[in-house]
Amino acid sequence: MTPSRRAVLAAMAGGALAGCAGPQSTVSRGASVTGSPSAPAAIATGRGTPGSSPSATAPSASRAVTRADIVARYGHAVPHTWGFDAPAVVHALPTTGRVIALTFDACGGPGGSGYDRALIDFLRRRDIPATLFINSRWIDANPAIFRRLAAEPLFEIANHGTRHRPLSVTGRSAYGIPGTRSAAEVYDEISGNQTKLTRLLGTPPRFFRSGTAYCDDVAARIVTALGERFVSFSVNGDGGATFTPEQVRTTVAAAPGGSIVICHMNHPRGGTARGITAAVPQLLATGHSFTRLSDAVH
Repeated sequence: MTPSRRAVLAAMAGGALAGCAGPQSTVSRGASVTGSPSAPAAIATGRGTPGSSPSATAPSASRAVTRADIVARYGHAVPHTWGFDAPAVVHALPTTGRVIALTFDACGGPGGSGYDRALIDFLRRRDIPATLFINSRWIDANPAIFRRLAAEPLFEIANHGTRHRPLSVTGRSAYGIPGTRSAAEVYDEISGNQTKLTRLLGTPPRFFRSGTAYCDDVAARIVTALGERFVSFSVNGDGGATFTPEQVRTTVAAAPGGSIVICHMNHPRGGTARGITAAVPQLLATGHSFTRLSDAVH
């Protein structure tokens, strides 16, 4: 283990990633590339078509996977992992080139249904693509804003769950947020918002991130069974919406190529917008580009 990797893991041990649960301490995690490192990435430097890449894990068109199916298959499965790492979880882009995926969570619920207009307007002005992980409660609180974001090819909409719960089959919690307690509740957390997004977008979302980004390995398999890919992160860009603008700038500007950066778009009073506004030009000046997840993860 390299010294830098050891330092990152030490920082992660005491960190927080609950962007709608109030101020928390900071966290970073090390980069971990999933899939083949040599796989080509289709890099978006501007606008594209959302969902243009077919999902390799989509369920059969002949019959949707039901709650009963999930309970029958996973109801007695025993998890062996808990945290940000589980089999099939995507932590980074399948490339070592100078491309970065900016992802922004909108968590919803009490204290988490704000809208960082300054952040989104900056991305629009600079034509920076991003993937937006949006919770069902945030959609309910911001229907008009959601409709506009969903209509913009610059942004890709992804599933951030129904109630913003850590994804567990045994009720484990993260940062004081209770997790789902069974395979049935995992199904509900994923499919409730999946159904809503499919209705609103006309096509199902390809990617899922749980509240806090925590999951166990059984829950991660359920995400795959429901036709989505669980996406974690390799760089925590705003410390669960607690970083100052300078902390966001230094963290995001230091992101290596292939990073998936997690930040938040539901805390307009935080430091995310100003930090991103400062970091993105630095990255562009050093030859980096930006991509939506669907244009790089296949």
